[in-house]
Amino acid sequence: MSILSLHRPQPSDLEELLDFERRERAHFETWVHGRPDAFYSPDGVAAHLEEIEAAAAADRAHAFLIRHQGRLVGRINLHRVQREHHGRAELGYRLGADAQGRGWASEAVRLLLPIAFDSLGLWRLEAVVRPGNPASARVLEKNGFQCWGRSRLSVSLHGQWQDLLHFERLSPAAEALARAD
Repeated sequence: MSILSLHRPQPSDLEELLDFERRERAHFETWVHGRPDAFYSPDGVAAHLEEIEAAAAADRAHAFLIRHQGRLVGRINLHRVQREHHGRAELGYRLGADAQGRGWASEAVRLLLPIAFDSLGLWRLEAVVRPGNPASARVLEKNGFQCWGRSRLSVSLHGQWQDLLHFERLSPAAEALARAD
């Protein structure tokens, strides 16, 4: 039995999501680009929730809240969905500072895989990790992702150019086809 659950964000999540994003802002911004200050307001999060809903309806992205015993502890997303000719999406996830080191990121990815491959019918997932974040690379590897390359100096974060490690995971149907070749 899973200790976590994934839920699509709803308008009723606004206050809790705003509190979570405000509380975790400094922590998240050590790892990813910061959001504009306007995001951290009721109107900003409401607009974000509307964007999430529109992106899911258009099959451009699918966002989920990660909950532990009902409490919001993180977010996991499938973004940059490309259906035609690719059947792929990019995976991203983040946990609050007090939720890290418990195996919850690995569990959240494990819970997302059947949604991505079965419910959404995606063929492949891709993810990137900075080499300075080995814990995130382990999360992916535990879930069957394989590192296929490294792009040098491919993203600037806090004014410093960073390398990225590129990971992929094929759906079970794609894996079966790959083994047959």
